[in-house]
Amino acid sequence: MGENRKRRRGGAKARRAERAAVAKRRALTPGAGLAPEEELEAEAREGRGAGRILVIACGALAREIMLLKKQLGLDKLDLHCLPAIWHNTPQHIPGGVKARIEQARREGYDRIFVAYGDCGTGGALDAVLEETGVERLPGPHCYAFFSGTEDFRRRLEEDARSYFLTDYLVRHFETLVWKGMMLDEHPELLRDCFGNYERLVYLAQTDDPALDERAREAARRLGLAYERRLTGFGDLQAALTRLAAGS
Repeated sequence: MGENRKRRRGGAKARRAERAAVAKRRALTPGAGLAPEEELEAEAREGRGAGRILVIACGALAREIMLLKKQLGLDKLDLHCLPAIWHNTPQHIPGGVKARIEQARREGYDRIFVAYGDCGTGGALDAVLEETGVERLPGPHCYAFFSGTEDFRRRLEEDARSYFLTDYLVRHFETLVWKGMMLDEHPELLRDCFGNYERLVYLAQTDDPALDERAREAARRLGLAYERRLTGFGDLQAALTRLAAGS
């Protein structure tokens, strides 16, 4: 009988491990399992970047950067996105960015720009950029540079109990938040994860009623008040405009 009880306990533990594994797989985006060195091409192609600009960006910004590239007429801009899921493992970001900068130099790019905030690296990304002489977006994260870094700082006290979503996070709320945090299988975690928040603030890059409705529904599911702020592209647009002007 004791053996049967032990077997049942082992089975429950195995089921919990399997649930955790399933949740992790659900949260993955393409390329998410790659280490920094695996994210690069097998071999840099010398000369391909001559006369061109390379933006090394978080995958969560790909859509916005491509829209701005078209709007600003940045025909000479190339984009390389690192996996957005690295925000869950920010220790990958500095190494991934450094490896891509080194490859870009071998490829002969005239200019390199990094479309990341600090993004939870605790200054490690800035240390890489100081070493390599490459500039990045201002501020600690995408919420700040989409809002405008100065405006975000002014609202810090007001927003202390706010949970933020961007266009990207609204589009991927089900995968990255609801399923990624296992709220679909364990709704009892909702209070633990979001009990200290009072409202969901949607920082909208585009004026899209469909995304607005999805963000409003996300707030309802999380039990939070809802606010929408149309930020546009904020400091991201300003930075790419400077690139376009060559300054």
